[in-house]
Amino acid sequence: MSLIGLLYWLSRIIAIGAIIHVVLDNRQPAKTMAWALVIYFVPYFGVIAYIFFGVNYRKERYISRRSMDMLTRRSMMEFIEQGQFQVPTAYKSIIDLFKNQSFSMPFISKRMDIITSGYEFFPQLLSDISQAKSHIHLCMYIFEDDALGRLVSDALIDKARQGVEVRVIYDDVGCWRVKKKFFERMRQEGIDVEPFMPVHFPQFTAKANYRNHRKIVVIDGVVGYVGGMNIALRYVKGTKHKKQQGKWRDTMVRIEGGAVNALQQAFLIDWYFVDRTLLSDRKYYTKPEAEGALMQMATSGPASPYPEIMQGYVRAILSARKYVYIETPYFLPTASVFFAMKTAAASGVDVRVMVPRHCDAHFVQWASHSYLREAVEAGIKVMLYEPGFLHSKLMVCDDAISTCGSTNADFRSFENNFEANMFFYDAAVAQRFKAVYLDDEAQSTAITSQSALMHPNIVRRLWDSLTRLLSPLL
Repeated sequence: MSLIGLLYWLSRIIAIGAIIHVVLDNRQPAKTMAWALVIYFVPYFGVIAYIFFGVNYRKERYISRRSMDMLTRRSMMEFIEQGQFQVPTAYKSIIDLFKNQSFSMPFISKRMDIITSGYEFFPQLLSDISQAKSHIHLCMYIFEDDALGRLVSDALIDKARQGVEVRVIYDDVGCWRVKKKFFERMRQEGIDVEPFMPVHFPQFTAKANYRNHRKIVVIDGVVGYVGGMNIALRYVKGTKHKKQQGKWRDTMVRIEGGAVNALQQAFLIDWYFVDRTLLSDRKYYTKPEAEGALMQMATSGPASPYPEIMQGYVRAILSARKYVYIETPYFLPTASVFFAMKTAAASGVDVRVMVPRHCDAHFVQWASHSYLREAVEAGIKVMLYEPGFLHSKLMVCDDAISTCGSTNADFRSFENNFEANMFFYDAAVAQRFKAVYLDDEAQSTAITSQSALMHPNIVRRLWDSLTRLLSPLL
């Protein structure tokens, strides 16, 4: 047998072995088929891509049960201190879902502000950092080394010099273009900085697909942020891409009070993951209030037994009786979420989804076209945001339940990434999120049955369908 023939059969054997591994993992059939097709038809590329991005680590335990109990105990004690707190019957099922899955407790907070632009977010963040007395905890998918990133890092360094504890987690892949000296400067000034799951060959190559996409800030245990904004100048100035010129539209939530305990718990679990230091001192938590809006933190990732935020989306959508409004930069929904949306629309619920007119990732935009057409055909109203790039991730249902965080309506966020969303169980808060959505909708264009997107030529439809096959991998 020639060398070429030997290499051919060796590649076939490796490909078949990889396909067997995919099948035995018992993941969603669509994702299994996508990986199997890629591995079979493009064996060299497919096997390497599967090693880097496809191996499922959901069944692994990254944090021991004992350590998790210690990290969640303080938050549960603060929950108990809320006194005569009773979970409202209308929200009990979804609250119990998160509580039973990840020990996430609902809290009452006296104040929450919805922030819809970088011009609002970063001055407020810098102001809160300047007032820190005890500690600053910051977890960001992207911490850019640009004018804004250096301004924030200087503010953190200034507080570290004053004796404030400062801890920073950044995602190693999200910050792959940021030079290490940017973070090393912060370390030299006394800030504890850790990358999340650094990708080094060969130890962590298979885990490159599992990224910490969360955006969480906690200051002194009394002020917290969660949402979709990273630390980067584009959230203020936008991008230079001609199709994305204009504002970079995103949503962040600033919280004061009891629910900051939930944000703190999420950060400290991540900190233990990257640094193996258990932090559970009382000083990191705040005393809950007796009055305010009810909210609950939901986190999910490959280290969780189930995709909890996706479960929360499905539960909220199927509970809706009047409307469901969703904003997301990428619309590649899992079968469960899409089925829930179509079921709600068929039941007479006003289901709307808003995406940007122009996406920042071509393959994602191509793959999303077939989903958007299918959504319109199912009676879901699809809106295209026009002024710039919509990076906002929020959902509001029935003037009752709303959520905002880092989770996109796509496979990657629901199944692969470490994500964080705050769920709000309050009519007034829901109405505020509804107002944000409707303001964005006023700057959007609806896709109708007559829209060009609904009538592509055969080549475009075939290309969209082919890229859709890869949507579980994007």
